[in-house]
Amino acid sequence: MNITKTISKAFNSRLKEIELYATQPGEIQNRVLMRLVREAANTEWGKKYDYQSIRHYDDFKSRLPIQTYEEIKPYVERLRAGEQNLIWPSEIRWFAKSSGTTNDKSKFLPVSKEALQDIHYQGGKDAVALYLQANPESRFFSGKGLILGGSHSPNLNSNHSLVGDLSAILIQNVNPLVNYIRVPEKKIALMDEWEAKIEAIARTTISQNVTNLSGVPSWMLVLAKHILEKTGKQTLEEVWPNLEVFFHGGVAFTPYREQYKQIIHSPRMHYMETYNASEGYFGTQNDLTDPAMLLMIDYGVFYEFIPLEEVGQENPKIYSLEEVEPHKNYAMVISTSCGLWRYMIGDTVRFTQKNPYKFIITGRTKHFINAFGEELIVDNAEKGLAKACAATGAQIADYSAAPVFMDARAKCRHQWLIEFTREPDSLERFAAILDETLKAINSDYEAKRWKDIALQPLEVIPAREGLFHDWLAQKGKLGGQRKIPRLSNTREYIEEMLVLNQG
Repeated sequence: MNITKTISKAFNSRLKEIELYATQPGEIQNRVLMRLVREAANTEWGKKYDYQSIRHYDDFKSRLPIQTYEEIKPYVERLRAGEQNLIWPSEIRWFAKSSGTTNDKSKFLPVSKEALQDIHYQGGKDAVALYLQANPESRFFSGKGLILGGSHSPNLNSNHSLVGDLSAILIQNVNPLVNYIRVPEKKIALMDEWEAKIEAIARTTISQNVTNLSGVPSWMLVLAKHILEKTGKQTLEEVWPNLEVFFHGGVAFTPYREQYKQIIHSPRMHYMETYNASEGYFGTQNDLTDPAMLLMIDYGVFYEFIPLEEVGQENPKIYSLEEVEPHKNYAMVISTSCGLWRYMIGDTVRFTQKNPYKFIITGRTKHFINAFGEELIVDNAEKGLAKACAATGAQIADYSAAPVFMDARAKCRHQWLIEFTREPDSLERFAAILDETLKAINSDYEAKRWKDIALQPLEVIPAREGLFHDWLAQKGKLGGQRKIPRLSNTREYIEEMLVLNQG
């Protein structure tokens, strides 16, 4: 008997609700906005902007300014000190330490009990529902899920409040029943010493029947390789014969896809992208053949979008969901049941279709290179690297790129620091293909590269094995959802990495 088929029937009513995304997106989003406004009307923030009198989106849009972390930081500091009812009515006891920045100064995002339930946990349940719909022969519930997350610590030395990776907050607060279908045990899952955690997870899960994985691709790969080394096996399905799906997010999967193919050979293996950030759960891949994610529009999140070219302007154009156009890049703005109001999270997205709205993450508003007007975004980088790898047989573990503003010969270029798990057959050809692909997919980059006048051919520097791991360790950012800055508009990060690369 396939118990998964029986359990999956419980998701049918929810799947019918998700079907309404295609026909009622505006109505659904408007209901979300009005509910959020009503619930926060008597908070300090709600009174400041007279939420009681807001009747529709135009009122909301005209009254509230766009926020960044700097604007909400004073409220967050007061919340962390114990004040309540500032930006959201219920008690805020948890703060997600942002993994979206590599700055030494961390961001702390409030997480309410409502957001845990109607954003984050709902996102996880929907990811399973959509996966089972896409793969009706699944035996998902015949075994356990391995969840690889971060750690937490008391907030300002208070045992009543926690600060940590979002994944740790979710594990800490999860329904106890879920612990029967997930590994490792909470004590190990929340360990803060990364190398010791990897060893403990490997030791305690090798003998388990693991059917599904959840985590960040880069760190899950570290765990998988450790498990293979520990067991002497060649593939993960030799360790876990019933493994069938990896729910991944946090960083782009493209650089890691080939490496996962090397350690998981099973044709039954599936990869499903999710978009679960510290600020909220926003999207889930609902078609295993389409890399775009379905925007989840009936959680406690109201969405707005700023055209990428308008970001940073004094009065940027701001669009509701129904006003966006496919195939254009937008910075995402959210209002949530965590008390984030018109908050620009820093991610950029591009919609591939409407009704229902599906999108891909194209980068971050701060992680791009535009030193010479080339407007290079992470999506361009991923496509260029994928083509260069395919043509030269290379495989990439990690990378980071930044501009060289002017060298000794007064020449400007982009400098790419790349850690290869398999070297290209020719580094020069790899660099040339990457350069040509970027010109083919980005007209601004192509214009700046014209006749090498403004921008010289890009430079690729091979990174030593473990460089990016060591850089994160130096920053105290190993594990969880810690990310390498893929593209930087300054040389701050790459200079630090180049020094380490000589060690």
